Amino acid sequence: MSNASSTSPAGMTGHAPHAHGERASTSDWIAVAAGALGALIATLDISITNSALPQIQGEIGATGTEGTWISTGYLMSEIVMIPLAAWLTRVFGLRNFLLVNATLFIGFSMMCGWSGSLAIMIAGRIGQGFTGGAMIPTAQTIIRTRLPPSQLPIGMTIFGLTALLGPLLGPVVGGWLAENISWSWCFFVNLPVCLALITLLLYGLGPDRPHWEAFLKADWIGIMGLAIGLSSLTVVLEEGQRERWFESQMIVTLTFVSLFGMLLIAVSQFVAKKPILRLSLMRNLRFASVNVIVFMVGAGLYGISYLLPQFLSQVAGYNAEQSGMVMLLSGIPAMLTMPFLPRLLGKVDIRMLVITGLLLFAWSCMLDTTLTAQSVGHDFTWSQLLRGVGQILSMMPLNQAAMATVTREESGDAAGIYNMARNLGGSVGLAIIGTLIDRRETFHTAVLREAVTNNSVNGQAHIAASAASFFAQTGDMAYAKMQALGQLAAQIQTQSTVITYSETFWVLGIALLACIPLAALLKNPRPGAAPSAGH
Repeated sequence: MSNASSTSPAGMTGHAPHAHGERASTSDWIAVAAGALGALIATLDISITNSALPQIQGEIGATGTEGTWISTGYLMSEIVMIPLAAWLTRVFGLRNFLLVNATLFIGFSMMCGWSGSLAIMIAGRIGQGFTGGAMIPTAQTIIRTRLPPSQLPIGMTIFGLTALLGPLLGPVVGGWLAENISWSWCFFVNLPVCLALITLLLYGLGPDRPHWEAFLKADWIGIMGLAIGLSSLTVVLEEGQRERWFESQMIVTLTFVSLFGMLLIAVSQFVAKKPILRLSLMRNLRFASVNVIVFMVGAGLYGISYLLPQFLSQVAGYNAEQSGMVMLLSGIPAMLTMPFLPRLLGKVDIRMLVITGLLLFAWSCMLDTTLTAQSVGHDFTWSQLLRGVGQILSMMPLNQAAMATVTREESGDAAGIYNMARNLGGSVGLAIIGTLIDRRETFHTAVLREAVTNNSVNGQAHIAASAASFFAQTGDMAYAKMQALGQLAAQIQTQSTVITYSETFWVLGIALLACIPLAALLKNPRPGAAPSAGH
């Protein structure tokens, strides 16, 4: 197969459409590998700082609340960039766009690793988010435009694994680097990865030329709406609970700014010839169903990535590295099924795979509703393995189902919406989970305290027994009673935490089960079939 490239109707450079039965060339697979590597490092960097935040905050002199912006800044800019990627690809050309982003990603990563202040760190993380966000939808677009229909399941499986493994590996890699080398290596590790990415891009993608007319004729109303609307919404979702939601003037102001941005996006759908965010694709019921499901799966994926390490840290006393090893259990099914999953996608009804995946994912959440204060890492073994199977069976077919409902020319815009839906699902899910944990934990603590007042016979007996034990050690009864009361308060807090986390897993399970009816609407492409018009 020739390596000559041709420009698609969407203005994106790549190989000409494949004939039926044609197989991808070596350069096609190099391009797919480049896209997958870029998507992996971009999704990995969303959560790679989570485990290392205490060390980073100590080095740059940031408080706990300020330190959260190290993660929020990345997520905010990434969500804004994802839907812009299709337009910027048309403007600069796919190869040029990705090479520039990979190079800038290195620069911003070095800036973060060498930063000595919070301002420089946040600026670097915002830059990382913009450049990393461009690599996620373009990976899906490369797969859609460079692989023939018969090999699309393989490409979509590769992309799906990056979206699944990135959030799982982030805290593990970040925790190990921070514990064993230095927190700076959470950012320096991007240098060799991005150099490998640049090499693959140079070999896998042919030269292309910019289309500056697409820049001049851009949907600037929609671009401005995306920039201020999505960035404000992300900050509201990330910071809302810490700021007590609408008790905070900042949250109220940003909510109105976000609504204004959404209004601009809506206006652009009617006044722009080519809206930057093609919401008209959502009129396709099948494509809309895919995005609702991936929104919920994203909430589950990012929610579990937050819930499980928090429980292991607060209740079991695990450090970041120990929690990471428990998290990695859910990645085992992904690695084991990778060789034969593409074949499975080509032969089994996509709807059945997604329904099975959602059922297993929900079941894994229900298994974790029986947590106790004595639960430790090995108690999550079966739920994590089951969760890994559920995630891969739901996410892999969704990647293919999303692309099967649109034309090749629409694939860039569709990929932007699909990936934005997954990341927004993660943001919304984390915001709801944070609020639920805060309020239910307060409620359960109050209920348990009422049950062990001075009028409670069991409460008095427990305190007396504990005080006697402490008195035998110290010989000071007043101090022993204080220790007994402190121990009881800690036990009440632990029990309320366990009950709250069990409830949160239950809510996630129910939310995933609610998506099952939508799975019946998914498009089930025939093997080797031509791309659907999607309308």
